[in-house]
Amino acid sequence: MLLPRLRAPARAAFASAQICQTHPSTLTSALDAIRISNVAVTSTILHSVRHASHQAQGRANGAKDGPGKRLGAKKSGEQYVIPGNIIFRQRGTHWFPGDNCDMGRDHTIYATQPGYVKYYRDPLKHPKRQYIGVVFQRHWTLPQPPNAARKRRLGMLAVKMEESESGQAVVADMQTGTGEEGNASGGEGLPSTIRGTHREQRLLAKTAAGPEKPVLSLRPGYMYRQANWEIGRAAERANVKVREFKPRDRYAAWRKTVARKTKNAERRGINRKAK
Repeated sequence: MLLPRLRAPARAAFASAQICQTHPSTLTSALDAIRISNVAVTSTILHSVRHASHQAQGRANGAKDGPGKRLGAKKSGEQYVIPGNIIFRQRGTHWFPGDNCDMGRDHTIYATQPGYVKYYRDPLKHPKRQYIGVVFQRHWTLPQPPNAARKRRLGMLAVKMEESESGQAVVADMQTGTGEEGNASGGEGLPSTIRGTHREQRLLAKTAAGPEKPVLSLRPGYMYRQANWEIGRAAERANVKVREFKPRDRYAAWRKTVARKTKNAERRGINRKAK
């Protein structure tokens, strides 16, 4: 920016230096000319100030108020959840994951097992922390007592098995003895034996029970229904005879369909012209 303004004084200085080599008396006059030109240059320099590109005051540059993050409880106590359901959204660890729950990287607490939500404290773990857990039955409470038997996961419960007909048949066929040969009256002195295998007993019980009932399983989408291939065999189980499909000549059928459509289009055109 200053180079064009300094060129004229520089030229004058070089010219005076060449003259000084022949006439030393003219040195002072050349220096005076340079001083005068410097004063003129400094007096013509323009000063600029950079102002702010944003408004200093007012509403345009105020604090930003973005949309809410929808934090807080998404499931209340004793509400049913399935694996993956979000229970609580938070910033920081106001609540900690308890039984059958886990925490995401943004401190979101979600369920890992199907069940009912419980909000609780566990002084044995930590005196001040609050926990969120999931239980399999609504009337269960958390925390569980120390050294208590842990409930089975995978959404299953321990149920006492009832004695079925097959089990009674196995007990009836069992003969108990002392295991030593001797007096055979009353079964004494005979080794313990069981007539028939468990597979045979199950087959007998199945035939006695009658037709087999469909077993519903948990399908994708959390629906209890039969598999598609089992539904497709319903006619086979009911001994319904389905007429066998015969493809025959599909090309001839296609030609007939095309000819029929063409004839119908021509007929519609003739009717329009007649009107």
